[in-house]
Amino acid sequence: MGKDQANVKGCRFRVSVALPVGAVVNCADNTGAKNLYISSSDLSVAIMGKDQANVKGCRFRVSVALPVGAVVNCADNTGAKNLYIISVKGYHGRLNRLPSAALGDMVMCSVKKGKPELRKKVLNAVIIRQRKSWRRKDGTVIYFEDNAGVIVNPKGEMKGSGIAGPVAKESADLWPKISTHAPAIV
Repeated sequence: MGKDQANVKGCRFRVSVALPVGAVVNCADNTGAKNLYISSSDLSVAIMGKDQANVKGCRFRVSVALPVGAVVNCADNTGAKNLYIISVKGYHGRLNRLPSAALGDMVMCSVKKGKPELRKKVLNAVIIRQRKSWRRKDGTVIYFEDNAGVIVNPKGEMKGSGIAGPVAKESADLWPKISTHAPAIV
C-alpha cells in the first residue's frame, strides 16, 4: 500500500482465513483502520473506519430508484411528512448524471411538509422502502407501494422513536438502529 492509500476507508481486498461471514476482527496494521468486516462467503474484507461503526452488514446491489429531487414519505414519528432528496451520501457518479439512491442509502434531504422546526434545514435520512422493483439473491423480485425514508443523525441513529410500515431487509441489515424500531422487516 502506498502512502496515498493508507487512509482510504471502505476499500476491499481478498484474504483467505477461516472466519465466519459477519465476523469483525481488529486491524493490527498501520493503515488507520479500526475493524475488518468479513462481508460474504468469498471472504472479501471491508475496512471500517470510525464513522462507519453503526453500519452493519454487506450491501448487495439494489436497483437505484430515487434521483436527486425526488420527494419521499417520511415513515417515522418526528413530525415530517415529505422529504426532498438533495444529495446521496457516498455517491461517485459520472458527469451530468443525477445521483440516485436505493434501499439502505443515506441521503441528505429537507422537509417539504411537516413541523415548522424541521422545515428549511438539511437533515440526513435513510431510504427504507422503494417502489422500483429489485431482485434478491434468492431470485425473488420485490417492491413496495411507496418510497419512504426515516430521519437519522450522521451516525445512523434514528431521530424518531417509531416507524410506520414495513422496512426492507436490505436497509435493516445495513442499519441496526433502524431495524430495532421496525414493526416488520420484509
